[in-house]
Amino acid sequence: MRELTNIAEALRAQAADRPDGIALIVPTRRGRDGKWVDRRWTYRQLNDLSDRLAAGFQRLGLAPGTRVAFMVPPSVEFFATFFALLKAGCVPVLIDPGIGLRPLKTCLGEARPEVFIGVTRAQIARMLLGWARAHVKLCITVGPRPFGIGMRYRELLNANATDFKPPGADGGSDPDSPAAILFTSGSTGIPKGVVYRHRHFAAQVALVRETYGIRPGEVDLPTFPPFALFDPALGMTTVIPKMDFTRPARVDPEMLVSLIAQYKVTNVFGSPALMNTLSRHLKSNSVQLPTVRRALSAGAPVSPAVVERMHPALDASADIHTPYGATECLPVATIAGRELAGALSDGNRAGKGVCVGKPLSANRVRVIRINDQSLARISDGVEVDPGEVGEICVAGPTVTDTYWQREAQTRLAKMQDEDGIIWHRMGDLGWIDEAGRLWYCGRKSERVVTADGTLFTECVEGIVNSVRGVYRSALVGIGKEGRETAIVVIEPEPGQQRGTLIARVTERLAGHELTAGIERIEIRKSLPVDIRHNAKIRRRELAESFAKA
Repeated sequence: MRELTNIAEALRAQAADRPDGIALIVPTRRGRDGKWVDRRWTYRQLNDLSDRLAAGFQRLGLAPGTRVAFMVPPSVEFFATFFALLKAGCVPVLIDPGIGLRPLKTCLGEARPEVFIGVTRAQIARMLLGWARAHVKLCITVGPRPFGIGMRYRELLNANATDFKPPGADGGSDPDSPAAILFTSGSTGIPKGVVYRHRHFAAQVALVRETYGIRPGEVDLPTFPPFALFDPALGMTTVIPKMDFTRPARVDPEMLVSLIAQYKVTNVFGSPALMNTLSRHLKSNSVQLPTVRRALSAGAPVSPAVVERMHPALDASADIHTPYGATECLPVATIAGRELAGALSDGNRAGKGVCVGKPLSANRVRVIRINDQSLARISDGVEVDPGEVGEICVAGPTVTDTYWQREAQTRLAKMQDEDGIIWHRMGDLGWIDEAGRLWYCGRKSERVVTADGTLFTECVEGIVNSVRGVYRSALVGIGKEGRETAIVVIEPEPGQQRGTLIARVTERLAGHELTAGIERIEIRKSLPVDIRHNAKIRRRELAESFAKA
């Protein structure tokens, strides 16, 4: 396949090279025999459908650059419409509905979309809550139209695929033109719209293919929908699981196993919370996944226990990988579970943080001294010594250069080098070991600065999480800046006795120089987590609750 300038071109290329290859499988229900009944679309059918939609957009007058709010759950409509928007040169605006109604309204107000495409409930919410009311000129509903307002999705399909005319003189896209606006989860701050250019998407596809050795003809089970959008460019078949994508931790693991077995899934992507649920099921039921070549888990640190539980279910040649990155640049680094198991996982339990592997060869990584101020140039930051914790900064082909309508946040997160190349400040703290591996120690905004020194969340929590009976934990700080009181908050495994568990954790903390000064331990039935991955702990929310108590 030739080098992409628009990932929608990959769908057209697959339709030409493998017209009858299956692009999409949507399981609908299970029969009496336990087998799934499904609907399927070939690459040719999906490409033709997206061409008809793209022609429909052009007929409506949607010019290249038109921003389109897009709120459709995983389905054939999700895939076909997204690729149609890219083909027509429009800019999809993707906002996770789980960020909350008020932030969602703020994001849509900033994005100022002219078109809103959504399912019925999204359109009702838009009308009742006034989302982007001053900017939206056209509404297109997938499903019944509320109050008969706007267009029906199916009306777009009246156009012929041959009517679509790719914008641009050569039918391609300018690699530097905006392709989409993807809003961050806002789990450690305000959600920000990350401007993706076509070259960023193309670079991500190339890095993922090369890093993980993905080959055409593989079958993907993606439980985080945005990642599935790369499947056509990678030549994979997408199987859409029947689940609530906003609650991955509550997924039915038996359902996932049945899909993997029936469709001979080779690639699985899931958040750490989903992988925790799946791995526990695999272990307790001695389930094998012989077709799976790789499992990928990202979005938050992956517990060593999850990695260790996954391995017995996988073939000896297969592995679970934990790519590291952010919405602003992904992937940055990666590590295979079989490398992580053993000494590196022991390092996590000893307070070194989470090893996220070596940076990909396409990326450059520097660790600079912790600084909460903006830096115009990478040279303005002081690079720390090897082994010292600092802020992780990245330059590479997937590094985005701006936030939509967020100039102050762009200045805080972006720097340039002497060649004008953009560096992204991850907002993450970490260090590089003697083998060149990157260790993640937590978010810069969540570090706890006490009178005795600075504590990093992943370092402290790694020690606490190694205690028997602890499901997960959170380090938070309250009090005056620079003299905070550190608190360890524990979410226990089921059936744990409070007093016994606190005694175990107290003993473990006292046994480490890093944590010996932490005296306050709290237990909560469950810790607040982000909606997108169900894995990022909302430490700020926890800290505020203790500060008010």
